[in-house]
Amino acid sequence: MTEVNRPPRVGGWTRFVTARPRLSLLVALVITALAVLAGSGVADRLGSGGWEDPDAESTYATKALEREFPASQPNLLLLVDAGDASVDDPAVAAEARRITARLAAEKGVTGVGSYWQADSSAAPALRAEDGHEALIAARITGEEKAAGETLDRIAPEFRGAHGPVEVSVGGPVAVRHEMQTIIQEDLVRAEVIALPVTLVLLVMVFGSAVAALLPLGIGIVAILGTNAVLRGLTEVTDVSVFAMNLTTALGLGLAVDYALFIVRRFREELATGAEPLTAVGTTLRTAGRTVLFSALTVAVSLAAMLLFPQYFLRSFAYAGIAVVLLAAAAALILLPAALVLLGHRVNSLDLRRLFRRGQPKPSEPAPGVTEGRAWTRTANLVMRRAPFFALGTTAVLVLLGLPFLGVKFGTADDRQLPSTAESHVVQQHIRDGFPGSPGGGLEVLAQGRATQAQYAAYKHRIAALPEVLRVDGPLVKGESAYFTVLPKGEAVDDPAQGLVDDLRAAPAPFDTKVTGAAAVLVDSKDAIAERLPLAAAFIAIVTLLLVFLLTGSVLIPVQAVVLNALSLTAMFGAVVWVFQDGHLSGLLGFTSPGSIETTLPVLMFCVAFGLSMDYGVFLLSRIKEEYDTTGDHDQAVRHGLQRTGGLITAAAVILAVVMVAIGTSRVTNTKMLGLGIALAVLMDAMIVRSLLVPAVMRLTGRATWWAPGPLRRFHERFGLSEGESTPAPATAPAPERDKVSARR
Repeated sequence: MTEVNRPPRVGGWTRFVTARPRLSLLVALVITALAVLAGSGVADRLGSGGWEDPDAESTYATKALEREFPASQPNLLLLVDAGDASVDDPAVAAEARRITARLAAEKGVTGVGSYWQADSSAAPALRAEDGHEALIAARITGEEKAAGETLDRIAPEFRGAHGPVEVSVGGPVAVRHEMQTIIQEDLVRAEVIALPVTLVLLVMVFGSAVAALLPLGIGIVAILGTNAVLRGLTEVTDVSVFAMNLTTALGLGLAVDYALFIVRRFREELATGAEPLTAVGTTLRTAGRTVLFSALTVAVSLAAMLLFPQYFLRSFAYAGIAVVLLAAAAALILLPAALVLLGHRVNSLDLRRLFRRGQPKPSEPAPGVTEGRAWTRTANLVMRRAPFFALGTTAVLVLLGLPFLGVKFGTADDRQLPSTAESHVVQQHIRDGFPGSPGGGLEVLAQGRATQAQYAAYKHRIAALPEVLRVDGPLVKGESAYFTVLPKGEAVDDPAQGLVDDLRAAPAPFDTKVTGAAAVLVDSKDAIAERLPLAAAFIAIVTLLLVFLLTGSVLIPVQAVVLNALSLTAMFGAVVWVFQDGHLSGLLGFTSPGSIETTLPVLMFCVAFGLSMDYGVFLLSRIKEEYDTTGDHDQAVRHGLQRTGGLITAAAVILAVVMVAIGTSRVTNTKMLGLGIALAVLMDAMIVRSLLVPAVMRLTGRATWWAPGPLRRFHERFGLSEGESTPAPATAPAPERDKVSARR
């Protein structure tokens, strides 16, 4: 196809992004500076919760109890340690009462109660079984940020030695606040680790220090821009602090992916003798289109999390979509402008010369423009033994995913924190030494007019349930009352979740609502189970459509969805084997709670599926370009793997480095997210893209490109693929030419 036949839209875009390259970069610099200002302080406005369903019964009951019975929802626990003495010792009791009174007098604190209050019905549950420790419980009022500020103000006054006792600060508000602080500290450390290591790897990939700095610059722009977006979102909705980790990881990882692909193609075009402006135009028509499709597929996977009610998941959708679109925009607008200005200087500062002094200069015109002989050999081997590689890799991936069949879902609690964290230590003392589960029981809210006899009959009825240790209450206020139910075992184990169902099914002469940690977990699981099929269908349908628009094939989109899902099995198996069952917990430095937080598998699937589609689009676009040119299916597969195998592997390794840096976090969920996705992208790049996809495409043969007439005509009109629409040679066999789809 000649230059005049190029689609005017593409030519117009090329002229737009290259007409004023210096001005474009200057405007980008100004916008980035404004983003730094707009995004400053974003971490302080982010929350550390968001796992509950806001429309669930447990959420309604929690808010009602907070409003009417604040003492029923303690979020601050002071662990009073009497040492070798008894908590009933007169001196210990007197000091504990003074501490309780001081806490009750603090602004922003309500519902204060303690073991030493004679009128407290919960007193037995607030005393350790060995008699040396007891609890003071209270509620810090206000939203998460205000509660954290109150905690910062009062905690130093109560923490430490007070006469004959030692006080430690714990409870849900302390856990959330400590988690937020640690995440912010760990994120800074992850960035310090990831940025220089990424730069070194990029230098190794490109050789040129100039070329290596381009992807890094695009990543920084995407991260800073997303921070500004998140800061704006905090004005209108809740955003989780965990989303900051995804911003860093995806911003840097995807920017590197997109810039790698574009810079590599630009250098290839220069190596053929093209002028810089012409090379940029060709790059945007080829690699640029692929980057656009890749960004859309990743954004689709992340957008599926908007279908869930938990703001923890929705936060990752906000952050992920923003950073993906910003990374793609920077790669398609700023990077071409920089390449036009650099021209052949993009190959400058070849640091590899330092390691080959005295050796002959390579004959290639530019680093990275090689025929990929190793990948050609790999493609030939895989396609000669296609059944073996297809069945073998599938079996290995399924085997690695088997541990996920034993997954147990739970809630995020203090065990997310390091074992030395104060709030973790307090909660562990409570778990090990106190009867029942103080602060982790179930609350039953009763609403409606009732007599004392009816309350008593209901209390007797629920106390007889097999998993109930004790029932306290009722505390009555007007036409509302509440009961505290302590389960016999852990606060959120399977029996406790079963107890939630039993309490909700128990007949009562008034309206009842059940809340507590186990109830929140039950409702969260139900909300996810209800919306999961819709989210999966959304991802699958939109992905099928996008891949069809890219390839014009009916079979390739189905293969892409199935093989991408298969590539995630190792990640899910490892998550259960390591983080639920506790293998390698000593080496990785975390405490296994024996369960996986309910929303984490959804989050990890959406992120990892999007990233695997990212690599899938890179490979398929190059295969499609070659097939459109030659009409030779096997040669197209070999050419695609040869041209992108090294690039995809390099991109995956760099992204894995970023995710491993995130995985060094001391918070278990963040560690799980980082290390799990690092494993997923490596398995996808090195096993699925390198072995399974070529083997499956070899088995499906020319049928890979088949599409019925109406769909083929639809693709000819609306489809988009990498490369010019060069017809296959006339010497190609007629049946083969008939199979070539979407030639424009």
